[in-house]
Amino acid sequence: MSTVPDAAAGAPARVAAPYMNPYLGGVGLGLVLLAAYVAMGRGLGASGAVTSFVSWVVSLVAPGHAAANGFFAEYLEGGLGHPLKTWLVFEVLGVLAGGFISGALANRLSRTVEKGPRISVAGRLGFAFAGGALMGIGAKLARGCTSGQALSGGAVLNAGSWAFMIMVFAGAYALAGLMRRQWR
Repeated sequence: MSTVPDAAAGAPARVAAPYMNPYLGGVGLGLVLLAAYVAMGRGLGASGAVTSFVSWVVSLVAPGHAAANGFFAEYLEGGLGHPLKTWLVFEVLGVLAGGFISGALANRLSRTVEKGPRISVAGRLGFAFAGGALMGIGAKLARGCTSGQALSGGAVLNAGSWAFMIMVFAGAYALAGLMRRQWR
């Protein structure tokens, strides 16, 4: 068990619950993926929720542009223009709520920025933002985020999804040496 420092000065550290067995977590994730295919007819993914929200905002600001643009129109057709009419939005909200509840139950909530000693908080947040932006661009180019590609595409043995995930791991391995110095 690890300890989580308390925000109050001089307060005793809280004891965090142990992490779940990763194999049990993997089986649970597989069952959730199976349930998504059975109930919704499609797999899991997060980038579709963001795209639904962005398409809705564009339709509010420039409705003519959104209707004429094939990319936005795909997310707005059939009366699904509002993001709360898209199940992927509820999936992402559920992931956020579930993560928060899990952290609270395991006594792991704290207001910190995880970083190494050689980087400032602003630098760490800058790298996180840049990485997130690159992942968002990559998700659109790959026609799906890592969760959609790896879980949903991999589960149905989609060759493109497997190639994507191999490249994700290869890219991470190639950049690990450059980024590791930030954590030492």
